[in-house]
Amino acid sequence: MSQSPTRRLTVAQALVRFLSAQYTERDGVRHRLIAGTWGIFGHGNVAGLGQALLEAGEETMPFHQGRNEQSMVHAAVGHARQLNRLSAQAVTTSIGPGATNLVTGAALATINRLPVLLLPGDYFATRTADPLLQQLEHPTEADVSVNDTLRPVSRYFDRITRPEALIPAALNAMRVLADPVDTGAVTLALPQDVQAEAYDWPEEFFAERVWNVRRPLPDPVELAEAVRAIRAARRPLIVAGGGVHHSEAEAALRALVDATGIPVASTQAGKGSLRYDHPADLGGIGHTGTAVCDDIARTADLIVGVGTRYTDFTTASNTLFQSPDVRFVNLNVAAFDAHKLAARTVVCDARAGLTALTEALDGHRVDEAYEAEYRAGKERWEQVVEAAYSAADEHAVPTQTQVLGALDSVVGDEDVVINAAGSLPGDLHKLWRARSPRQYHLEYGYSCMGYEIPAGIGVQQAAPGTVVWSLVGDGTYLMMPTEIVTAVQEGLPVNLVLIQNHGYASIGGLSESVGGERFGTAYRYRAADGTFSGAPLPVDLAANAASLGMDVLRAKTVKELRDALAAARASDRPTCVYVETDPTPTAPPAQAWWDVPVAETASRPAAVEARTTYDREVANQRRHL
Repeated sequence: MSQSPTRRLTVAQALVRFLSAQYTERDGVRHRLIAGTWGIFGHGNVAGLGQALLEAGEETMPFHQGRNEQSMVHAAVGHARQLNRLSAQAVTTSIGPGATNLVTGAALATINRLPVLLLPGDYFATRTADPLLQQLEHPTEADVSVNDTLRPVSRYFDRITRPEALIPAALNAMRVLADPVDTGAVTLALPQDVQAEAYDWPEEFFAERVWNVRRPLPDPVELAEAVRAIRAARRPLIVAGGGVHHSEAEAALRALVDATGIPVASTQAGKGSLRYDHPADLGGIGHTGTAVCDDIARTADLIVGVGTRYTDFTTASNTLFQSPDVRFVNLNVAAFDAHKLAARTVVCDARAGLTALTEALDGHRVDEAYEAEYRAGKERWEQVVEAAYSAADEHAVPTQTQVLGALDSVVGDEDVVINAAGSLPGDLHKLWRARSPRQYHLEYGYSCMGYEIPAGIGVQQAAPGTVVWSLVGDGTYLMMPTEIVTAVQEGLPVNLVLIQNHGYASIGGLSESVGGERFGTAYRYRAADGTFSGAPLPVDLAANAASLGMDVLRAKTVKELRDALAAARASDRPTCVYVETDPTPTAPPAQAWWDVPVAETASRPAAVEARTTYDREVANQRRHL
């Protein structure tokens, strides 16, 4: 009997070859499933995956050099989101701290349902060198390594302790990465001795594989029930989540809305599902939502969730949907999310489901008075946006919302605006005028400080030529500015808008509202009374960005800011626009509540008062059963 042909390679070499032959396909469009590999090398991966990547070459597997393991994952996530989860990147690290630095990025990827392949080194499978440098020695579980911290934040995890075990593990890893329901972080932990071990691999392992990204159709019974619920509703509201974008369902959503007149509210991940100037687009929903959107949500009798997982910001900690008769229909590719809030479920692809709803609702339209009501509310909110964006004095120091107004006047329709944490997500969700499906790029599933700069790199790798704006405050910048060096090295013209407000402005405001009196949130010298209430720290973040290789434009006034933003957009170099803002609040206040528990007993008056407010608000929470 003839034997199948084999190829003798190390485990690391075989893995790289395998990954280079994997593709996704949806609607006839093909993408490389693993478009490139990020890496920082140490003793746990330099002779294994490092050598394999060198030997394979850039055409087989493009390599990207990172500066921080967490930020490499952020860049990979930005890449995957820009390409609607149809392409991912891998990240390789050494053992020890390099591996544990992946945990935050892995959690971000999994929570946001975005694919990334993690390839950390691990301790010797043979145990011949024991303990290794950086090895965690567990007294009762000898097979535990620091990579086990990645188990709860990974959608799939395996440790490859023998060469032949790579074959099923690699295939399972691709299955999960390409699955719109199961996708997230996938971890293959690779003992450093196994990485370098040779094996005779069957040639079939390296054959080109295409992973079809499914568009499951709605079940006829579930669809019919959803249609009956929508036809019976007097005040329906669609909540568009990130699944609309991942499914490329924006046109299908618009077709449904144009036909029925049902208004659309957007989560942070779903904003841009309708263009901002569509008459049925009510903007953001929930704690950081618009007044018109939250007002409609409070009185809605039917919520149609599309591709959303209903976080506490979306539901205003279960205080937003207050109609006694409110019911839910959830259209989601994942049954886990579709069943939330005791909803009628339509478990299917977002685009397929929206298209089917449009056809089944032929001839149905909401009442004209309802349309007139939400359109009038939308016009009133647009006046709020204009007031927040505008500056009476162009030569004054800008407020944060005026920074957004200046950026709004400069961006093109296909530019991408990235943010993740601080006070900016709330301002952006309420105020930003999203012009295209991918323009609004907010990571608010994990709200991870440090995401913005590496994500901008990932977006530009995914869509070369795209103008990217990474918006960061001083707190976020100081967390993780290191990938500026990568942007300079790769020649990627990421635009960094660096806003200096001398501390954690968002948490400072939250602290004040819950009786924390802004404790520990200002970047200031320690005063005589022991508090951080002295003069602002003399930290020059613009000089720091320049020292890492960016072109830096300093703006002191609204006019200078607008000019600097225009210059940055025209530049082909990584450019930082640095502005110190007027701390005067100009953003509209929260239009709905958020549950942050307040101390039940306290001696300080601020906390006692905050608890009184908390008790009043928490009474409005309800369970939707």
